[in-house]
Amino acid sequence: MNDSGLFGTVVCPATQAKPRHSEGSVIQLAGGKLLLAWTEFYGGAQDDAAAQISAKLSGDLGRTWGETFVLQANDARENVMSASLLRLGPGRICLFYLRKNSVTDLQVCLRRSEDEGRTWGDEIRITGGRGYYVMNNDRVVRLSSGRLLAPVAWSDDIRKPTGQQAFCYCSDDDGLTWRRGETRLDLPRRGAMEPGVVELRDGRVLMIIRTQLGRIYRSFSRDQGVTWSPPEPMAITAPEAPSSIARLPGGDLLLVWNNNVNLDADHSGRRNPLTCAISHDEGETWENLKHLEDDPKRAFAYTSIAFVGPPRGPGMPEPDRAILTYYSAEGGLLSLKLQSVPLGWFYE
Repeated sequence: MNDSGLFGTVVCPATQAKPRHSEGSVIQLAGGKLLLAWTEFYGGAQDDAAAQISAKLSGDLGRTWGETFVLQANDARENVMSASLLRLGPGRICLFYLRKNSVTDLQVCLRRSEDEGRTWGDEIRITGGRGYYVMNNDRVVRLSSGRLLAPVAWSDDIRKPTGQQAFCYCSDDDGLTWRRGETRLDLPRRGAMEPGVVELRDGRVLMIIRTQLGRIYRSFSRDQGVTWSPPEPMAITAPEAPSSIARLPGGDLLLVWNNNVNLDADHSGRRNPLTCAISHDEGETWENLKHLEDDPKRAFAYTSIAFVGPPRGPGMPEPDRAILTYYSAEGGLLSLKLQSVPLGWFYE
């Protein structure tokens, strides 16, 4: 831990046998332990290589971790990947993940736990129909109304260089049933990719979108994710890489992205540095830009964000830290890194 209270650790180091650990999500359990779920690849490092959803527990807010165990075995034709953990209420947690069968068949699924993750119910499929539905890790949100939103990007064949469309699936019964929103957002080139959402103070929902256009794009919904405004560029430059957004416990928005763009380069620039910023005005302007990572030899992406705190009595802990996970890549090996950040650091 440094003088600012930050500490980082490689939770899941990559090896030749397991060359990629990525797309994680963290949730704090009753009693204070952290549950980490992530994609553990054991058949290569490519997106379609064999992988499962693995997990670990920490009893000291992420400084040390227990043994790895399997949370969702790979029973797909290619892999299961991209975990999102979401609390529904006391004892009740959802695990969301992708079931990948081919370049034209990727589906979003979930399982629910009623006992703080000790046991899990049967799989529920969110998406319906033919196609490749991408939902990033740590993406599902619960609105103040109780509605769940699962933001996805769809294409009929992921190999196509155009045509990805972004929209949301909605659930009003804690994930038991789902319906697709009405608006499908389009953008040039590969399209509207890897959306993320956050609820705004006025009840609207903000969607941020990965693009090939050198900027993060955004869209707004006034009906809790059913319809969306035409996408527009934010004042945030970015390569073709995912960004993550969340509301800090104090009320401001937190954005994490790769603050680097070169439209002539592969993926419009390197996934380095990994930068964060806060917004006091619901995403209109961003300030306090700080690098979480900037090692020039590495790339960083697919961030998860959780807010946690030490137990101080009954009930859930009061958050005083952000726990972020992301892959740290070098030489074809992708390790999963965790960064623990005091909330005040974002404002320094």
